[in-house]
Amino acid sequence: MGKSANNLSAIFANHSAELLNALPDPIIAIAPDGRIVDANAAAEAFFETGRAALTRLKLAEILPFSSRLLTLIDQVRDHGLTVNEYRVDLGSVRFAADRIVDVHAAPLPNVASGVLVIIKERTIADKMDRQLTHRGAARSVSALASMLAHEIKNPLSGIRGAAQLLESAVSDSDRNLTRLICEETDRIVKLVDRMEAFSDERPTQRESVNIHAVLDRVKTLARAGFGRHIRIVETYDPSLPPLFANRDQMVQVFLNLVKNAAEAIGPDAVDGEIEVSTAFRHGVRLKTGASKSPVSLPLEICIRDNGSGVSPDIAANLFDPFVTNKSNGTGLGLALVAKIIGDHGGIIECESHSRRTVFRVLMPMYSLTDGRMAQQN
Repeated sequence: MGKSANNLSAIFANHSAELLNALPDPIIAIAPDGRIVDANAAAEAFFETGRAALTRLKLAEILPFSSRLLTLIDQVRDHGLTVNEYRVDLGSVRFAADRIVDVHAAPLPNVASGVLVIIKERTIADKMDRQLTHRGAARSVSALASMLAHEIKNPLSGIRGAAQLLESAVSDSDRNLTRLICEETDRIVKLVDRMEAFSDERPTQRESVNIHAVLDRVKTLARAGFGRHIRIVETYDPSLPPLFANRDQMVQVFLNLVKNAAEAIGPDAVDGEIEVSTAFRHGVRLKTGASKSPVSLPLEICIRDNGSGVSPDIAANLFDPFVTNKSNGTGLGLALVAKIIGDHGGIIECESHSRRTVFRVLMPMYSLTDGRMAQQN
């Protein structure tokens, strides 16, 4: 037993870097002068900077002077004790406004005034909680849509018919008013039609879907219309397995997200860029309304843009119905996207600040009847 334990210790000692990189939480080592001397792979992803670049920086160069994390590191140095603090706002311009983390800071062994920092992201848990809120709001809209379809669309049809009859009997100056009535009733009917999508409770017909074929279709539609002035970049994982989804609804979801990204960039931008990426992420499990037990959501599809970003005033409620920062928007597009993703057992989240907004969709993959993972076509 002792020999086996020694062998295991030797393996760990020889592969300590690999072990640190395998951990999902960002870990950084801070020298006495505040310089970052080491960082694992999760820290590279968290700070969106490679290890070589990170180790040339001081942590104070990444975070603002008033950052609570810098204060916690000073406390560890002053007292030589481990410090844990929850819900720390990093406050860096590199991150979205809601980058809230839990921090574990401890003295580095054998390094005077050195500090080891472990960062635990809270955003995924908070966003999963918000998924339940989004779905509850969508259910409320479902009931409202059913009522509107019956109580509003039928009277509107009568109003429009009466306006058409009047049009042939009024003067030219009054005819503009009858046309206005018809146009406005048509606009309201279209709004109600969009809301009716929330009241469709029929089971979603799903099958094996190649997400890259869906994204290529969306890209073709974008380049032919609203995105013709924008550079669209693909970063695909070619080995990604298929989704278990409804193809038409996936086209609707990602066309909406890409269109929103194009609108955030604006029609006059000369450097507008949308990146569409896919990746396989291990370890994400969530109990959703579409499943009785937690399911894996390893398929990640991201839509990134360098537009103006989402207003902080609406960021927390972005997927709620009737929430929008567009002057002529209805606030139903992203709410419907969230409903479709939720009906598929997935989640959607957004991180946004100026010049970098990311919509991230996590979805279950398609499995064969014997439980084996299917391969992407």
